[in-house]
Amino acid sequence: MLKPIVAISALVTLLVAGSARAQTYAGGSPVCLRVFGELEGERMDCIFPSFAQCQASALGRPATCLRNPYFAQAAPRRSGVRPMSSQYPRPHQ
Repeated sequence: MLKPIVAISALVTLLVAGSARAQTYAGGSPVCLRVFGELEGERMDCIFPSFAQCQASALGRPATCLRNPYFAQAAPRRSGVRPMSSQYPRPHQ
């Protein structure tokens, strides 16, 4: 009686784990292509640097372009702050 219960629970675990894929987003590109449908499967490709490139790839497909929520932009440069050596001319020797 115990073997069928263990076998069924293992099968259910495998089926649930296979269908509950965790979605991951790459942080390197600002635009993602979300593909829908049975033929290509549902997925998110975050590989596009612009909406125009993403839309060109989505053309004619069941897909849409989205802003990547995990895009890690480079830190903005501070303006007006220069290193000390560039603010003052060096004395002549």
